[in-house]
Amino acid sequence: MKRFVETISVVVRRWPWWTIAAMVAITVVLASYAQQAKVASGQEGFAPDTPEIAASDQIRELFSTGSSEKVMQIILSGDDVITASGVRTVADIESAIRSSDAATYISDRSDRSGIVSYLGGVQRAAKMQGLDIGAISDKQVKQLYTLSLQQAPPGKADYLRALASSKGHLDEAAAPAGLIVVFLDTSAIPDTGDDFSALVDIEKGIAATAEQYSSADINVQAFSMLLLMGDEFDFSAEVGRLFLSAFLIILLILGYVYFVRPRGGRSGWSAIRRTVADVVLTLAVILTAIVWMQGFGVLLGPEHLGVIGDLNQITQIIPILLIGLGVDYAIHLTGRYREEIGLGKTVAEASTRAIGTVGVALILATLTTAVGFLTNLISPIPGLRDFGILTSVGIVSAFVLMLTLLPAIRLLLDRRAERGGRLHAESFVVGSTARALPRIAARTAVLAERLPVVTLIVALALGGLGAFGLTQLKTTFSFVDFLPQDSPAVRAFKTVEEQFAGGFGEATNVLIKGDVATPQAYQSMQAAWKLLGDTPDVTSFGGFAAAESPVGVVANLARSENKTFLQAAGAAGLRPDLTVGPDADVAAIFDAAMAAAPEEMGRVLHKDADGSYTAAQFVIQTGAGEERAAALAANLRQDFTPVTDVGLTAIPTSTSIISAVIVNKLSSSQLRSLFVAIFVAMLLLVVNFWFETRRPFLGVITIAPVALVVLWTFGMMALFGISFNPVTATLSAMAIGIGVPFTIHVTHRFEEDRVRYDDQEEAIRSTARHTGAALAGSAFTTMAGFGILMTSSLKPMQQMGEVTVFALGAALVASVLVLPSMLALWDTWHRKRSATTFDRERLKAHGYIE
Repeated sequence: MKRFVETISVVVRRWPWWTIAAMVAITVVLASYAQQAKVASGQEGFAPDTPEIAASDQIRELFSTGSSEKVMQIILSGDDVITASGVRTVADIESAIRSSDAATYISDRSDRSGIVSYLGGVQRAAKMQGLDIGAISDKQVKQLYTLSLQQAPPGKADYLRALASSKGHLDEAAAPAGLIVVFLDTSAIPDTGDDFSALVDIEKGIAATAEQYSSADINVQAFSMLLLMGDEFDFSAEVGRLFLSAFLIILLILGYVYFVRPRGGRSGWSAIRRTVADVVLTLAVILTAIVWMQGFGVLLGPEHLGVIGDLNQITQIIPILLIGLGVDYAIHLTGRYREEIGLGKTVAEASTRAIGTVGVALILATLTTAVGFLTNLISPIPGLRDFGILTSVGIVSAFVLMLTLLPAIRLLLDRRAERGGRLHAESFVVGSTARALPRIAARTAVLAERLPVVTLIVALALGGLGAFGLTQLKTTFSFVDFLPQDSPAVRAFKTVEEQFAGGFGEATNVLIKGDVATPQAYQSMQAAWKLLGDTPDVTSFGGFAAAESPVGVVANLARSENKTFLQAAGAAGLRPDLTVGPDADVAAIFDAAMAAAPEEMGRVLHKDADGSYTAAQFVIQTGAGEERAAALAANLRQDFTPVTDVGLTAIPTSTSIISAVIVNKLSSSQLRSLFVAIFVAMLLLVVNFWFETRRPFLGVITIAPVALVVLWTFGMMALFGISFNPVTATLSAMAIGIGVPFTIHVTHRFEEDRVRYDDQEEAIRSTARHTGAALAGSAFTTMAGFGILMTSSLKPMQQMGEVTVFALGAALVASVLVLPSMLALWDTWHRKRSATTFDRERLKAHGYIE
């Protein structure tokens, strides 16, 4: 590492212009690639390689989605919506929709109205009894509601109950929410080339019509998946806003950290100019590192090398992360350079010395940080793997630029000032030792000097509480997390999840693959259909599951007495009880059904080019929501055991099931990633300190505070109810990325100061004064940057801001309070066994001392 750093310092010192030119040329090339970046949407970046994900993709490929009917839900909520006010609101909404421009698209059928409500039975009963809805009382409404449920056929009664909140007390005719379901006929939409946008506009119009009937008693919300997906939100713009805000705040705080006092002949204007120059230079280099990261991201992406996927919601926050890490690198390098200038060295000597000392620590910090993020490679979530790779690329880019471009530009500027007698080195002496931050940092050394054991006991006790908090953490994932939480569509979605466990529009697919046109396959699908009838969270009417399937379409055609179909199917072996015999020609039955109902069969049955039927699906109306999706998937697998018993595969899938799969994968991998990250970082540090000082245990001491930081952060997450999700699951990598550079700087400076000073306490104070102050400046600057995430309208971003700010604060505490105490005890132990802790000549050979 020393030879590598020496080579860089020599190149920068001898050829600064060539160094700058090379970095600019690379930046131009990578910037051209960065402009080609694409951003994945939805669950695309989070989907692990699982059967459920594959099934979802195959369903889109194999089956037609040409259903001409879409469902929209209008939610009425309040203390109780089975009231006179509820009936009047439902009637007003229905009338308004039928009088609006959307009336053309209402899908009325002979067996069902195009608008169905939870109070439909009350409306019909009131009409039969000649009651005026405008004058009806709450008591009458409740009586009519109970009567309508009692008199309705079993299937119809189940249907009406499903439209009322699952949290209601229907035996008392009371519910906090109810649904109006609007069926839309999409075939009536004029062909404009953009059916999706046209349908979204229609549903937005219906939503606006319905929501105007909200009152003090009843709140009206409209929901559909189309409204949710069509909600105009630019994730990239949100990240851009956060990035700009973080950039501006960091600029201001960095100005304070870099401020040079007007001493030693330096005027006030000169001091401000020097401060501004260092701030601008630092931020310019960080922005360049971000351009490199984006460019390499495209080169590694699917359009070129194919190592990673397109950018996703997680990878888009890497620029904010690089600002924090880049500031840390810059503060330490600039601080050491100024310190050397203040000690009387020339610009060239100070630059070489700064790169030679801080550069070695930065290499180690870069390696351990990159390794920490690369542990995401073992994650089953593609987005997290890409995040680890791309962050590591960004960190290495920041390291290269901080050791080349930044010192090269600073060398040219300061050489000119040095020749003109305008460098004013005396001001850097004052700036490095007499300001408030270094003085406060030096005072923290008192804990290591006087109370090291007590400090460690307190730190370990808090770590124990954090470990307990880890056991209490929940893992969550929802695709709506990456939408603004104040969006009307998101609020409506949460109401549907809360009150109706997914709502009327939730559908779960079961993909069946294999030769589905055999008598055994047909009979097994019939058996599965029957088993679905009493499955929890499967919507059933009269004991039969509300599901589309090949056997269901065949049954409907038989009941409709379609003579052509019945004749062909009967000849092929379909019995009157809708079963088939062992010699039946099921392919012929399916052919007849395809001819009689091509749209319905096309949605549930796939026919290969050679005429064989190789896939089928059940589209089941369910109400599990995200909370019970995993249990529903398990129950469906059990229901489809007859299908798998005959050699076919049956895989349940839905958006909620996929979310549950992601949660499960995160739960199983989070601790493994954490332990791997800490172990690998520790191994690198142990090897490094063995080569440097023959003190390998220093690696363990250096990583131990980072482990405490992770535990403390887990405890904070548990305390504030922050769950693991695809964003906060990066905590282990973040802890390594933030904590390890902090502790490495402290340990390396202590090595240097312990050789320089005979007194241990003086060495610890010097380490705290110089490195502790730089760490505090870096931590506060980065905390301000990440703190901006808490202002995001996206829940994961808010939580990441909270977690990262706390982790940064914890890393600072662990580095300036806990680690010095550990180093003091370790040094005392070594001094009892030998005259010195470190070999001066060995440290000198590695460039830590002169």
